[in-house]
Amino acid sequence: MTERRCAGCWQIKDRKDLIKITNAAGTPVVNPNSTTFGRSVYLCYNKSCIDAAFKKNKIEKFLKTSVPSELKGQLLDELRNS
Repeated sequence: MTERRCAGCWQIKDRKDLIKITNAAGTPVVNPNSTTFGRSVYLCYNKSCIDAAFKKNKIEKFLKTSVPSELKGQLLDELRNS
């Protein structure tokens, strides 16, 4: 079991229970396939964690890149589809 920490609530959870965002060549990718490598950040599948991560710019800090505003919409879509 591989555990990761949510950037929104800071709780440790199993990796399969979190949304993965990876900085692939300067572009954040939501839930990339296993062949996409790069700096990653994880979020819980709930709106409060997504909001907290964006409010405090945690995603930008962890990925060390600028995050487009469309990323929050992609994350909320991922939340609805889960």
